[in-house]
Amino acid sequence: MNTPNKLTVLRLILTVVFTIVFYLEMAAGKTTFLISTIIFCVASFTDFLDGYLARRDNLVTDFGKFMDPLADKVLVAAAMIMLVEIGYMPGWMAILIISREYAITILRAIAASSGKVLAASKNGKLKTVTQMLGIIMLLLNIPYGIVVMFIATILTFYSGFEYIYLNRHLLSNM
Repeated sequence: MNTPNKLTVLRLILTVVFTIVFYLEMAAGKTTFLISTIIFCVASFTDFLDGYLARRDNLVTDFGKFMDPLADKVLVAAAMIMLVEIGYMPGWMAILIISREYAITILRAIAASSGKVLAASKNGKLKTVTQMLGIIMLLLNIPYGIVVMFIATILTFYSGFEYIYLNRHLLSNM
């Protein structure tokens, strides 16, 4: 397993660690989740780093193309569910974002079944960065974090529509 793929697996492991630490901080009565935020930031940075290393060193693999976006989705979904649980984020927002992620994951699976790999678009990457920034702001109880998450929700749907529209031919063959 190459370094970028190891970083992707590390992000999945850090998601579990993030969740455990979040619950420990919540049990301690924290309203700002500093340690959880640090873990979330490290996990988020592995997303940038694994992609950078894979492209720089020509280590792009099918495993990485599939698992990297999946690991991102698992990390972001875990954080959003935790934020909903403590009342820092409305449930509808998490449901809409997670639903879009499922839809695009299914679209990627359809593409993969015909030998195609759907790479992340610029809008998809912007969506991910905005989601992560909003989550960090909410974890740290920074004002307007919910506004950033609202923007992330809009970008999430826009990029999802873009993926579906640009790859509609995959759906018409079903």
